[in-house]
Formats: sequence, structure tokens, C-alpha cells
Amino acid sequence: MKSAWFSFRGTARSALLLGSLFAVGGVGGQEPTTWPQWRGPSRDGQVSGPAWPDDLSKDSLAPLWRVNLGPSYSGPIVAGDLVYTTETKNKELEVVYALDRKTGQERWRTEWKGAMTVPFFARSNGSWIRSTPAHDGERLYVAGMRDVLVCLDAETGKEIWRVDFVQQYKTPLPAFGFVCSPLIDGDAVYVQAGASVVKLNKKTGQIIWRTLQDQGGMSGSAFSSPIIATLAGKRQLVVQTREKLAGVDLDTGEVLWSQVVPSFRGMNILTPLLYGDAVFTSSYQNKAWLYGLSKEGDRFRVSEVWTCTAQGYMSSPVLVDG
Repeated sequence: MKSAWFSFRGTARSALLLGSLFAVGGVGGQEPTTWPQWRGPSRDGQVSGPAWPDDLSKDSLAPLWRVNLGPSYSGPIVAGDLVYTTETKNKELEVVYALDRKTGQERWRTEWKGAMTVPFFARSNGSWIRSTPAHDGERLYVAGMRDVLVCLDAETGKEIWRVDFVQQYKTPLPAFGFVCSPLIDGDAVYVQAGASVVKLNKKTGQIIWRTLQDQGGMSGSAFSSPIIATLAGKRQLVVQTREKLAGVDLDTGEVLWSQVVPSFRGMNILTPLLYGDAVFTSSYQNKAWLYGLSKEGDRFRVSEVWTCTAQGYMSSPVLVDG
């Protein structure tokens, strides 16, 4: 038996549903699947494991439990025997839940005042917590809309540390909230917050470096979530800001290369996708591009491999058989 997650959001009330998938041949005794962060284990929208059934009929998908939730944009994550998810409550509080994977029973909840209202033209889509939490095996990292990153003990929900980027850097409150989902790598956590890209010590919250600063507020404050990729032989952080795609040195924060990504009002939202030594991206009311990376001496070179008229908005791409 293999667990799969189905999250339905965008209504006044939401539901988290756990279903059980029965694959042909059986999958008994296999370790339960982990989905510890935005876009899964490898941050590319894919997960390994038993084959999924050919359809989602009642013969292949049986509901095990259902939990009603308040509104939220963040997706659920799964680690060990717990499911973690968030909601915005009464337009005032941000709430983090840990639910028992087998029963849906609440293990703990943590909440704080932190809700905000987005600009009027986006308000019909909801002023709800946006970022998907990340789990490193011991701690849970949750981004609150008011540009706050909170580290919690994953077993108890107790707060370990908190960074308020508006307070730290005196930057404007992001008009659309903290959208980027945290990325964990080694002892570090990376986010687009504080009108910039920031690397923090995941155990203490200490800020290690800050780069790609913008004006914040309405026109700055990025939406996209970063990935880590090896491009032209260099392992690096790949980020999409409101205006451009860039590679950043993981140790120093140095910008290794950048490429302007045309968009409507800086609506670069999706998470870029790695394909060999190239990065695929797309933007709202524009096109899609595959940008190739090469190296000439110590310098990176970015070139457009191809482009097409397909356009992405919020949905991040998935690579299937090349």
C-alpha cells in the first residue's frame, strides 16, 4: 500500500484527504513516501516509488481520512508519520498543523498573529498564507506572509527561532506576502525574503549572506522558489526574481550569472526546471524559454536554446521523458 496526497484549496474551507493507492502486484513492506518540501524530495515535482494505478476510480483509490482546513495556498508536506500543513484563520492568525499520517488526528498546532491583506486586484484570490513549509528531519521551516521565517521543532511545534525580515532590514512589507517556499541544503536554509535572496543557518536563524536586493513592496519581493542545480560543472542556487533568472554561489552569495526574463509587471512566479546544463522557465503573459549555461574560463555564459509561445503563470513545470 502506498500513500498519496491530494490537496484541494482555494475555497472558503479546504480539505486535506489521504488516499490509499493499491498498485498491481502489491507494495507491502516498502518505506512510506516522503514529501518534505515544495515540489517533493528533489524539488522537481517527481517522487520515486511503486507505480501509480492507471486511474483514480474507487477500485484503486480508497479514502482513509479527511480533515477540514481553513484557506491556504501552501501545499501539505509529509515526513515520517506526520503530515504538516498551514492555514490562515479569521484573517488574523497563521496556523501550522501536524497531523497523524494514518488517522488525520491532530498531534499539535502552533499559531501566531501574522495575516495581511494583498492588493485589491488580487484580493479575490485570497489573502492567505502562501509558502509551503520545509522539513529537515528534525525541524520545520514555515514562512509567514508578513515576511517572517519561523523554525519549529517538528515533533512538538515549539518555536526554535524566528527571523522578521522587515524588522531586520527595514524593507517594505511584501505587497503579496512571503510567497517563496524555503529550500534546505546541508546546514543552510535559502529563501527569497527581505527584498532579496537570503541564506540562513538552519539551526540558529543567523543570516549568512544576502544578495540580489530589490526595492521590495509592490514591485519587488520575489514569488518564485529557488532550486539547487549543477550547471556547467558548478553546483549553485538558481533563483528567479521579479525580473530575472540568476545563478548564485552557495558559499558566498556572489551572483554567477543572470538573464532577464520578460514578464508582465514582474509576474515571474513558477519554480524553474533543470534540464542538463539548461534551465526552463516561463512568465505570465509572455513566453517560455530554455536557457543554456556554459563556462568560458571563469565566466558563465547564458544563451537562449529555444523559446516557444506557451506561457506559464503559477504552475511549475514537470519534466517527463525529456
